[in-house]
Amino acid sequence: MRHCINCCIQLFPEDTRKQIACQGGPHHSHQVCPTCKGENKILFHVDSRQMNLLAVLEVRTEGNENWGGFLRFKKGKRCSLVFGLIIMTLVMASYLLSGAHQELLISSPFHYGGFPSNPSLMDSENPGDTKEHHYQPSINNISYVKDYPNIKLIIDSITARIEFTTRQLPDLQDLKRQELHMFSVIPNKFLPNSKSPCWYEEFSGRNTTDPYLTNSYVLYSKRFRSTFDALRKVFWGHLSHVHGKHFRLRCLPHFYIIGQPKCGTTDLYDRLRLHPEVKFSAIKEPHWWTRKRFGIVRLRDGLRDRYPVEDYLDLFDLAAHQIHQGLQAASAEAQSKKNKIIIGEASASTMWDNNAWTFFYDNSTDGEPPFLTQDFIHAFQPEAKLIVMLRDPVERLYSDYLYFASSNKSADDFHEKVTEALQLFENCMLDYSLRACVYNNTLNNAMPVRLQVGLYAVYLLDWFTVFNKEQFLILRLEDHASNVKYTMHRVFHFLNLGPLSEKQEALMTKSPASNTRRPEDRSLGPMWPITQKILQDFYGPFNTRLAQVLDDEAFAWKTT
Repeated sequence: MRHCINCCIQLFPEDTRKQIACQGGPHHSHQVCPTCKGENKILFHVDSRQMNLLAVLEVRTEGNENWGGFLRFKKGKRCSLVFGLIIMTLVMASYLLSGAHQELLISSPFHYGGFPSNPSLMDSENPGDTKEHHYQPSINNISYVKDYPNIKLIIDSITARIEFTTRQLPDLQDLKRQELHMFSVIPNKFLPNSKSPCWYEEFSGRNTTDPYLTNSYVLYSKRFRSTFDALRKVFWGHLSHVHGKHFRLRCLPHFYIIGQPKCGTTDLYDRLRLHPEVKFSAIKEPHWWTRKRFGIVRLRDGLRDRYPVEDYLDLFDLAAHQIHQGLQAASAEAQSKKNKIIIGEASASTMWDNNAWTFFYDNSTDGEPPFLTQDFIHAFQPEAKLIVMLRDPVERLYSDYLYFASSNKSADDFHEKVTEALQLFENCMLDYSLRACVYNNTLNNAMPVRLQVGLYAVYLLDWFTVFNKEQFLILRLEDHASNVKYTMHRVFHFLNLGPLSEKQEALMTKSPASNTRRPEDRSLGPMWPITQKILQDFYGPFNTRLAQVLDDEAFAWKTT
């Protein structure tokens, strides 16, 4: 006996849920939902606006009368029935073991659609293409291929609604009202004889004062304490003492490696920091601009106290000490050597992560964030240099999944998560703009894989509205992996760094790659070819737009 009950589900930013039973099924006494008015649909709310999401909640009830009817059979009939069931089981087992069992499989609720004549091959694939994947076709993979036409409809729906619009830039006064303390700490002008943006700030403490006592990075992470212990020991010796007052040199980065995650930023960071003129923050990825300044350590854990800008500036004290020595040096040669130092920062979230905006900024009428990270960086550092490392977004997503998924990782699980994420993204696009969906915190948290991180064109176009394209160096991981030396020379030229000795260059270019795939993840093999095809269809329009903007067809990733 089966009863179908149609429901309305509302998901609010506070993560509260309300469920109201609608008309349908045998229980006509239920209250009629005021939202859907009895229609057969589910309404999914993102940022208090409705998005249609069809689903049916099935409640199955089975009574004991089935067993009663069975027991009322005569003994002979019961024996015949049991014997028939045994024969049927043996036939099915033989059929399954023979390998010709595809038609007996019961697909998941997401599996529907027509059957292609050759399910092992996709449109635009030939047998030679599939051999390159070196995979063993599984039952699920064949079933997923059958689903492709229906998933393609979802992707076509998304593609039809893609519109790259120019965002409206906020006024400087609006930025100041949002971050009063930050603007009171960072000055408008920096020292002219330093390549990095630096300035002197009065230190009111004594020689026994711990300058890092309240630093949030120290308080919340034990692994950074040894770094700050070393800074603490030499802190007083790096102050400038003038007329009984004490001054410390404060600095911001000269350049930022802003993204993307799982695109080789760690490897680039590890090689670049071997250059004697480059000094990075004490922590590789502070994530201050995107997360820590809002009090976000892990979004699912809620908000903590916001990290003040002083905590972020503390991370550059080691580099500031060396720059200070150069500024105070007696000889011109010593000054020139120290003043060549530039500071870098390599948080891979800087380019794309604006999830905190819904908690701190007034919601706009169209669901788009009124302020983005680059607005604030540009307000202080309009001449900043920005490095971006990208890779084929299809491969990036699978690498991201393998790195961050905690359990049950498999090509099947990845395929299911991709399908679910596409459905959620489409439902957002039905009611909102592309930019609103890409920066939608509720949607991003709901998607089981970070589909949005690979939409490079959306993020870069928004950065280009603030910074000039000449301030960017945009690299591909595929090129970096094939010719490390060439990539690093491009970076040196972009940052105006001096040449290296042969020994230094050999150390930098011949060292093994950093942060590669873990051995246990390599054993899982590649994603299914059908999953790869689906993601290529989804990311294709965004890659095409990126290649147009950068005037480089390599960023279309038609052949990687």
